[in-house]
Amino acid sequence: MFLNSLSGRFLILTTVFVMLAEVLIFVPSIARFREDYLLSRLERAQIASLALLATDEMIDPALEEELLTNAGVFNVVLRRDEVRQLVLSSPIPEPIAASYDLRDAPAWVLIRDAMADLASSGNRVIRVLGEPVKQAGLLIEVTMETAPLRAEMLAYGGRILVLSAVISIITALLLFLAVQRLLVSPIRRVVRSMSAYAEAPEDARRVIEPESAVTELREAEEALQSLQRQLTGALRQKERLAQLGGAVARISHDLRNILTTAQLFADRMETSDDPAVKRAAPKLVGSISRAVNLCESTLAFGKAEEPPPRLHLFHLRGLVDEVVEAERLAAANGAAPVEFLVDVPANLAIRADHEQLARVISNLARNARQAIEATGRPGTVEIGAGEGEGDWWVRVGDTGPGLPAKTKERLFQPFQSVRKGGTGLGLAIAAELVRGHGGRLELVRSDEDGTEFIIRLPKAVAETAATG
Repeated sequence: MFLNSLSGRFLILTTVFVMLAEVLIFVPSIARFREDYLLSRLERAQIASLALLATDEMIDPALEEELLTNAGVFNVVLRRDEVRQLVLSSPIPEPIAASYDLRDAPAWVLIRDAMADLASSGNRVIRVLGEPVKQAGLLIEVTMETAPLRAEMLAYGGRILVLSAVISIITALLLFLAVQRLLVSPIRRVVRSMSAYAEAPEDARRVIEPESAVTELREAEEALQSLQRQLTGALRQKERLAQLGGAVARISHDLRNILTTAQLFADRMETSDDPAVKRAAPKLVGSISRAVNLCESTLAFGKAEEPPPRLHLFHLRGLVDEVVEAERLAAANGAAPVEFLVDVPANLAIRADHEQLARVISNLARNARQAIEATGRPGTVEIGAGEGEGDWWVRVGDTGPGLPAKTKERLFQPFQSVRKGGTGLGLAIAAELVRGHGGRLELVRSDEDGTEFIIRLPKAVAETAATG
């Protein structure tokens, strides 16, 4: 609808403001017109009185009446040489209703009296006082009717209002055309550019080219251009990364098959009687195992097909005990003794996907154990859990050396390994699994005293997902 558009509203506002300005002009104008009208009556009355004075104050009554009629007054009083003299007179139809002194009258008084005359619908008799022209006396005073004055004021006001309306319409149309040209058209161009870009954001030809001469609009176009270029570049990079991911997945798949075959041969080499082969075989098997693990992790992450969590209620202590038992077995052959402490209430029930949560806690516990073993000194891994009003939480901490500063910045990004020789996918996958539960995985602290992670699973989100 036109009235809801920027152009329509600007047209209406322009018309209203111009009319308001004209009204503010109209009020003093009508007051000025009334003053000029009364002054003209005083001047005519003075000219009429001069005819009497020129004939030594002897004048025919018919001529006197004609002079008063032409002047539009009932009588004329002159004050000359401190003497007040009734020069011309005729019967006054009714008592005088008001007196107006035009000598040095302030503007607000003239405006007030003009509005009062416009508001009054009856015909009154008023007295008007003023100064004679050409210094022909000290004071001139006349009595007159207000009906002719009001009629003239209404006619003048009507002309002013018609002229104001014409000026308002012309001004509004000119401003409307200017706004259309300077503002609305550039804005519509930006909107069309955004719509066209949204249809094919990867097409660089649809990026807007700033053309507006208005500084603010040009800045908006330049900002939009920068945003579109960044988005186009990001989409192209995403496409290339997707293609690269597909290629890496295929390569990893083939490489895994090759390494699996090599692993079979390496297993046979362990049974060889050759001492040199026996010494080299474990290192070769370890290297091949790490390579196979990297391929499998890359394939799993590249699929991005983690199923949604299947939520059910279970006691968390049993899951943590399973994880700790497995890690204790792995730590038995480690380079440094690692102690595991469990602080999980036996009756703490949590609603989550048992398998996915086990993977997350296992990954954190394994990273903690390996961090301690890398130092060659004894250490402790502690797993605790509890619940608040709105969520469950699981803490996994260790007394290891802490994380490097650069690692903290990209901790949960894929292929950003925390330890040497790692794939850099464990924490990324763990964080993704926690987010699938509607929760979050956070790094609480990491310093020379150790590292601590916390898993938060919201109860409300979990219950909603479970019922759905």
